[in-house]
Amino acid sequence: MRLIKTILLGTALSLAALPALARQDVIWWDFLSGGDGVRMKALINAFNQEHPDIQIKGTTLEWGVPFYTKVRTAAAVGEGPDVMTYHLSRAPLGLEEKVLSEITPKDLEEAGLKTGDFFEAPIKAATHDGKLYAVPFDIHALVLYYNADMLKGSPYLDSAGKLTGIKSMADFEAALAWLKNKGVPTPLTYQSGGDAGVWRVFYTLLAQQGGEFVTNGEVLAGDNAEKAAKVIDIMSNWREKGWAPEQAEYEASVALFSAGKSAFQLNGVWEVPTYKDLEKSGKLGFTWSAVEVPPFMGKRATWADSHAFAIPNEGDKTISGEKRAAVMKVIGWMEKHAIGWADAGHIPAYRPVTESAEYKGMQPNATYASLAEAAAFDPQTTITGVASPAYDAALNIIAPAIQGYMSGADAVQQIKDELQGKLK
Repeated sequence: MRLIKTILLGTALSLAALPALARQDVIWWDFLSGGDGVRMKALINAFNQEHPDIQIKGTTLEWGVPFYTKVRTAAAVGEGPDVMTYHLSRAPLGLEEKVLSEITPKDLEEAGLKTGDFFEAPIKAATHDGKLYAVPFDIHALVLYYNADMLKGSPYLDSAGKLTGIKSMADFEAALAWLKNKGVPTPLTYQSGGDAGVWRVFYTLLAQQGGEFVTNGEVLAGDNAEKAAKVIDIMSNWREKGWAPEQAEYEASVALFSAGKSAFQLNGVWEVPTYKDLEKSGKLGFTWSAVEVPPFMGKRATWADSHAFAIPNEGDKTISGEKRAAVMKVIGWMEKHAIGWADAGHIPAYRPVTESAEYKGMQPNATYASLAEAAAFDPQTTITGVASPAYDAALNIIAPAIQGYMSGADAVQQIKDELQGKLK
């Protein structure tokens, strides 16, 4: 015992003689609010508790244009964060603005990650000219929520209470008509009065036809124009038939479903916690689930984007050395603990988590995780992505067309006139 004490005392004295390791403070910016924000703060706190040598100093900024404007301005003067969240749909614009620093193979090694650990679609969206500029954290996509109680007695619910029999637009519209005849006020809800909701539904149905928004430097070229017009006319028809809301802002579109006034909702996976929480507290009042958006237009595809981690390019002030290694350690830890992020409804982009038994036990997450293989990311252009000119067109052109102010064909022509000159 005395020998052990002597050894321990000697070790302690030896350690005390060594210079103290400098703590690395990692300045972190994100745009995550609501349930996303709560879960990310929990992850940050857990990391900080486990790593006294690296401490994340987090700041949450306003989502969308304000965040990206702040990032661009801060990077230009060398006052940006060490690491930030970033939408992969914004990566082309971020590269044009020169605000993204390359994530090198050495960086990935510091994080204990490999590109092969991730789903192909987000890695492709994060890669430009053969170089990686962000590390994907999730795939968040449009899914189809459904109220199983409202569908009882219909051909669209199987004996286990799961959605069935909807494999085409004709099937889906037949279900909407059945619900309307049963007295359901608004069979389908989505954000029909906002840029993001309109874009996500529009882009999903365009991609399901094999359509492309931008090809060879042209907006809706060739038969893509006809496919886009068809989508807009379908969405307009939903409103005319009383199947979808006239002009629902985001909160109202969610409320229609949660209040039991809509049987279907086209919305992002991030609302899964909302319904789980309402269900748990006994405030929902019906059985629900969510599935990958069926191939309404013939092909499996659904709008998707990724939250990712990026390092700002600040010229001579771009982080390097021990600071950069610390940031990559943070990113690697977040990826390997992404089960805590999956609780927000997102599909982890890091395959080992998504393929884990723990994730496969999460519902309805595991049910719609199949969409990771059918994710349709926005085109890699400077006019698409979050808070982009394409989103503006969704609000200012597609939404009015859905409300009957113009035909799908006229809307498509306006989109082309509006966006072609902005494409670089």
